[in-house]
Amino acid sequence: MKIESINVATPIEKLHDGRKILTGIFKSPVQGAVSVTKLNLAGDGQADLTVHGGVDKAVYAYSLDHYAYWQEMLKVQSLPYGQFGENLTIAGLDEASSCIGDQLQIGTTVFAITQPRQPCFKLGIRFDDSEMPRLFTKSARTGFYLKVLREGRLTAGDEVTTIERGKGEVSVKELFLAYFNPTAKESKAVYARALEVPDLSASWRTSISNRL
Repeated sequence: MKIESINVATPIEKLHDGRKILTGIFKSPVQGAVSVTKLNLAGDGQADLTVHGGVDKAVYAYSLDHYAYWQEMLKVQSLPYGQFGENLTIAGLDEASSCIGDQLQIGTTVFAITQPRQPCFKLGIRFDDSEMPRLFTKSARTGFYLKVLREGRLTAGDEVTTIERGKGEVSVKELFLAYFNPTAKESKAVYARALEVPDLSASWRTSISNRL
């Protein structure tokens, strides 16, 4: 895996259904080395910290490989990096092989994968299409959130190296599909395995604990 683009934004106001919404989803690429703290990248910000950001969701990563799928799905020629609100556009990222709790080294920074992305209505604002959250969920092309284990700096072009696998190797895709298919016979077993992973985000830990 390799970083193709680093994307940041500070929150801005957008008109949605007749009311003003503050959102940080309109991210765009930046050049050069970027500092990473426990809560975000330098120059980045989240509008609603009850559902975005915080220690468990300091950085959001999405796969460059998914862009071709969305260009075909949406019938567009191209999409700019950061279109999905991601901080890191990563070539080779695969939710089926990336696991909750995997530790990733990028530049001088070390991260842990904490959860899949669960889209909200702001993705629809970004695409000017209210169907996007549903399409995103259906695709299971979620990307994942990262917790910062060691602060540092990273740059576009940096390799993304898995230095430690998450306990039980619960893949991001496996957990996402189980979460949205709670009646499937294997879902509760997936929840139980995920709860054994120390780096699972607090919000998903609560949600799947309640289901068990």
